[in-house]
Amino acid sequence: MEAQARAIGKERRVNVRPRQTRQRVEILDLLAGLEEFRSVQQLHDLLRSQGSTVGLATVYRAMQALSDAGEVDVLLAADGEALYRLCERKAHHHHLVCRSCGLAVEIDGPSVERWTDAVALEHGFADISHTLELFGTCRACRDAG
Repeated sequence: MEAQARAIGKERRVNVRPRQTRQRVEILDLLAGLEEFRSVQQLHDLLRSQGSTVGLATVYRAMQALSDAGEVDVLLAADGEALYRLCERKAHHHHLVCRSCGLAVEIDGPSVERWTDAVALEHGFADISHTLELFGTCRACRDAG
């Protein structure tokens, strides 16, 4: 992951689960084994290297459906490309992402939530949503460098 990415804010429709096709099952199985955010092209390449016949357009559609359903987290890379990762938690959360290898850890941010609520209240806003992603270098990458 060369440059910082930013989260794409999106309201999740957690109760709308996409249809489970063979292709989506293959994609979900692949995502379950990854800890870092990956682009659709990277996911497609990994699937093909495992012998899958899933097409690139199918991966794009599947990732959009999974994103809409709140099954995957999405970050927008500095170049504008969407990067995906399987959600470990359905509840609101944030990420700590390694700039070097892309390792992502889901984190809670209770102080961020309190601050967000206070700022919204101060300015008369309601129904606030937000995203927060932290970027740094993981221990393994620091030790390797």
